[in-house]
Amino acid sequence: MIESSALGRDRLSSFFAAFDVVAEQAQLDTANLVMLGQAGEPQALIFLPHVDGPMRFDGDVLAAVRIDFGGPANPLIAALPGRVDLALESAPAMQAVARILVTEASARRCGRQVALDNLCKLLLLLLLRHLIDQGTTRPGLLAGLSHPQLFPALTAMQETPARDWRIDHLAVIAGMSRTRFMTLFPQVVGVTPMAYLAGWRMVLARRELERGGRVKLVARRIGYGSAAAFSRAYQRAFGEPPVARRKSRQGEGALAVTSR
Repeated sequence: MIESSALGRDRLSSFFAAFDVVAEQAQLDTANLVMLGQAGEPQALIFLPHVDGPMRFDGDVLAAVRIDFGGPANPLIAALPGRVDLALESAPAMQAVARILVTEASARRCGRQVALDNLCKLLLLLLLRHLIDQGTTRPGLLAGLSHPQLFPALTAMQETPARDWRIDHLAVIAGMSRTRFMTLFPQVVGVTPMAYLAGWRMVLARRELERGGRVKLVARRIGYGSAAAFSRAYQRAFGEPPVARRKSRQGEGALAVTSR
């Protein structure tokens, strides 16, 4: 049965499954996330998701971190504004995590890096959740994930990209007529549903190839009936055949092994 409500739809899990979160303590000239406060108590957070260069801010820095969540290859990160400023008093759960992160960052205890990795991942998840809940008036993925009727259709495509999706099915999931869905989706998300699905499939394909996936298996996993059809779509999207990406990543892995 086709699900017609938002129940059970998770707007963030598919992104965390597709992209790894890499975090490390950083100097201010390389950090893209800082926590500001007084007397060890974090009061504000600044995040520059896809802007390089030193941050500019007022206040005492309690912790500075460099977080990578796939960069511009991750459509969710690409959809975020260039700078996010958040007063933590408006987000008590984030403030609690930030407080623990500041404590771990300033100490030299066993398991410190594991703690920092997981705290940064949780802080990023909470921040993304906050931004989705807050919503935006700009067309794009963030607006789509914030929309109470469209986000179930978006997450359905993200969770099961290999399914033979039809507009009628997606409209039912969104609880709209076909005409209303086809009109509203591009207005809010900025592209048609099928264009979004095709783009998401290519995002997943590239990640699978980078992780060593075989072209035939990747094609099947994202919904292509043949490796040839997949290769043509991949070539159009990235300007190179999928086998080139796979060989490139394999070569980088071999270089890393021989240089140790």
